[in-house]
Amino acid sequence: MLKIQNHRVAAFMILMLSLVLTALIVRTEARQPENMPAGQAGDQVSVSPDSIGGVVTSSKGPEAGVWVIAETADYPDKFRKIVVTDDRGRYLIPQMPKANYQVWVRGYGLVDSEHVQAKPGQNLDLTAVIAPDAKAAAQYYPPDYWYSMLKIPPKSAFPIKLPTCPGCGKSFGPPQGYTEITTQAEYLAHGVKRGCGGACHQMGNQATREIEKGLGAFDSSSEAWERRIKSGQTGGQMENAIDHFGHGRGITMFADWSDRIAAGELPPVPPRPQGLERNVVLTVYDFDTETAFIHDIISTNTRRPTDNPYGPIYGTDYSSMQLAVLDPLRNEQSFVNVPLQDESKRKQLVFHHSSQQPLAPSAYWGNKLIWDDPINPNAPMMDSKGRVWFDVLNRPPANPAWCKQGSDNPFAKNFPINSSGRHVDYYDPKTGKLGFVDTCFAGQHVMFAEDKDETFYLVMTTSPGGIGWVKTRVFDEAGGDYDKASQKAVGWCPAIIDYNGDGKTGVYTTADQPADPKLDREALAMFNGYGKQYSFGYGLATNPADGTIWGTMPGVPGKIFRMDLGSNPPQTCRTEIYEPPFNNPKAPGVEAFWPEGLDFDRDGVAWTALASDDIASFDRRKCKGPLNGPTAIGQHCPEGWTLYRAPGPKFKGTDTTADFFYYNWVDQFNTFGLGANIPIATGTNSDSLVALVPGTKTFVTMRVPYPRGFYTRGLDGRIDDPKAGWKGRGLWAANESRTMWHNEGGKGTPSQLVHFQLRPDPLAK
Repeated sequence: MLKIQNHRVAAFMILMLSLVLTALIVRTEARQPENMPAGQAGDQVSVSPDSIGGVVTSSKGPEAGVWVIAETADYPDKFRKIVVTDDRGRYLIPQMPKANYQVWVRGYGLVDSEHVQAKPGQNLDLTAVIAPDAKAAAQYYPPDYWYSMLKIPPKSAFPIKLPTCPGCGKSFGPPQGYTEITTQAEYLAHGVKRGCGGACHQMGNQATREIEKGLGAFDSSSEAWERRIKSGQTGGQMENAIDHFGHGRGITMFADWSDRIAAGELPPVPPRPQGLERNVVLTVYDFDTETAFIHDIISTNTRRPTDNPYGPIYGTDYSSMQLAVLDPLRNEQSFVNVPLQDESKRKQLVFHHSSQQPLAPSAYWGNKLIWDDPINPNAPMMDSKGRVWFDVLNRPPANPAWCKQGSDNPFAKNFPINSSGRHVDYYDPKTGKLGFVDTCFAGQHVMFAEDKDETFYLVMTTSPGGIGWVKTRVFDEAGGDYDKASQKAVGWCPAIIDYNGDGKTGVYTTADQPADPKLDREALAMFNGYGKQYSFGYGLATNPADGTIWGTMPGVPGKIFRMDLGSNPPQTCRTEIYEPPFNNPKAPGVEAFWPEGLDFDRDGVAWTALASDDIASFDRRKCKGPLNGPTAIGQHCPEGWTLYRAPGPKFKGTDTTADFFYYNWVDQFNTFGLGANIPIATGTNSDSLVALVPGTKTFVTMRVPYPRGFYTRGLDGRIDDPKAGWKGRGLWAANESRTMWHNEGGKGTPSQLVHFQLRPDPLAK
C-alpha cells in the first residue's frame, strides 16, 4: 500500500473519494421504485425466482402487521399464499409455484388495496388503502368480534326458567313442561357458543349478523329471525338451538343484535398480528365442493409425523358419501366414494342430520336438497401402512348376533348392544380399496394408540357411553371375512366408575338396563346424575406415558375421564372422572367449564380447550385426594388443573370471549416450529388457530384472513423433511363449515385446506 506522507495530497484524495461515493449513492437512489417512500430506500426486499417481495405503505407510511395475499386461478382450483408484513412494512412471499398472481393488501384499519398482477421473481411494492371510516374497516374483523356484541343476560338473571324441548319452537306446538338454565356459564356454553356456533357454522360473519335479502321482506327483524332459523335442511336443528335460550327470548336476543348492527353499532377493534404471528406463512388450497361439509382431515400418522411426506391430505365429507383428497405438490384433488358393506341395503338407512323435508326454503338454495348424508364419514386417522381409518355408518343399524345378549363374545356378555349408528371403514391408497369393520357400538372421535396392536380407539356413544376399539394388527392377521375378523379385533367397555370403592364394576345385561341397580348409580353419577352436560364423549386421546385412554364430556362444568383397560378387558376396565374447577372453594373465583377437545403432551399431561376460553392442562400426578370411590366424582382434584385464559373479545358483562374452541391438539413433536408439546386450539369462531407457549404463558394467534370465514374443527401436523428447516414442516387444517356459502365469495365457493408454516422471521425465504 502507498504510504501518503503529504497531508495536502491526503486531503485531496479523501475529498475525491467522497465525491465518488456521493455520485454512487445518487445513482442507486434513482434506481429505487418511484413509489418508494422517502427514507425507505434501504428497505427494498431481495427476492428469489420463486418469491415476490416488497414494501407496503399507505398515506400514513409503512404498514406493519398487515397481510399480503397472492392468488392465482391458473390451476384447476384456486391457490393462495399469504404472509404478514414486518415492523417496517416489508413482506416476502416464499415458495411460489410459477403462475400469474393477483396480489393485494388486507389488514385491520384498511380496506382491500387494488389487485396488482405479478409473477414470482418480482420486487413489488404495494400501496395499502386506509379505511374511509370505522364501519368500512370493521367489515374485515373476525366474526367473534361482531358476535361479542350479543347482549348476554347478567349473572343475576339466573336461574332462567325455559320451556322444555321438544315442543319449544313455534313449528312444534306448545311446550311440554319447563326446565331451568341455572348459570350464565350454561347459557353461554350450551346455547350461545356450542348450540349456535359450534355445531354448524360461524356466528358473527356477515351472513349471520345481517338479514339475507333472499329471505324476503319482514315487518321486523324478529320476524326475519323466525323465518331464518327454519331455512334449509337444518331448519329443525336451528330451531332446537334457538330453543336453548327459550324460543321467544332467543329470537329477541338475536333480533336486537342485528338491529344494533344495522343502526351502525360496531365491534371492538382487533389487534394486528404481532411478534411470531408475523412469521406465519399460509398456503391456501380450494378443497372439495361448494356444498361440502368437511369434518376433519389427516395428513400423516399422528404418532409418527414424518410418515406420508409431501403426500396427499384426506378429508371426510360428512354430508356426502366420499373422501376428498388433495395432492399439495400438484394442487390437484380427487374423490373416493365410500360404499356400504351391502349397497342393496342403502334404502334402509335414515338421514342423520340433514332433513329431506326442510321447514322452509333456503335463502341460497331454495328447496333444493344439497345434502345426502345417511352414512356421515367422520374423523380420519392414518396408520403406519398409510391407510386412512374413519368412523362411518357402513350398514343398517341392527347388530349381528355376536354383538347381542346370548353371544359368547366376552364384550357382548359384559355389555350387549342391539344396534349401532356408526362403525369403521379404512381406505388403502395403495390398492384404492375400502375395507369394513363391524364395531357393534356407535363411535365417533378417534385416535390410534402407541401399542403393538396399533389399536384404533373410538368414543362409544352407545348409552351410557364408554370406549370402543379395533386392534388393527389383529384384524389384518385374521384376514378374509370382515365379520369374523371384526369379532376377533373389536372390543368395548362402558365407562363405569367404581362409585362405592369396592374395586368392582359388575356386568350389564343390556345397553339400557343394568343387572345391578347399584351399577346404575355408579354409571349415572358420571353421566347423568352429576351436573349438566351436552353429550357423552368428544375429545379422545391416549396417554403416551401409561397407555390409558382419556376423553371429555362437555357440560357445565363438564368432565374429563380416564379409562384404564387393565390386563383383561372388559372385566378389568376402570374409569375415573375429573371436573374443572367451577365455583370451587379450593379455587375461588374460577369458573372453568365445558371441555370439548383433549390431547396429551409427551410427559403424560392432558390438555383441553374449554368454552370458558381457557386452554387448560390436567396433571393427574398432582391429585392429593382419592381417585375412586364416592368422593371421587366431581371437583376432587382442583390442584391438577392449570388454566391459561386465551385472547379474544369478551361478551359484554361476562368474563367469556365470543370465540369457540371446537377442538384442540398438542404438537408433541415440534411439527410447526414453536417447540415440542405445544397445545393448539381451533379458533372456530375467529378464523384462526390459537397456540399456547406454556413456558412463557403467551399465545400465538394464526389467523386466516382470506377467504373470510375460516371455521375449522380440527388440525393435524406433518414433517415432510426434518432437514429442510421451516420449509419441511407445518400444520394442516380445513375450512369445515357446514355452510360454505356464508363465507367470503358466497354461493359457489368451495371449502379450503390451509397449510400453516412458521419461518424464523417475516422475510425468510
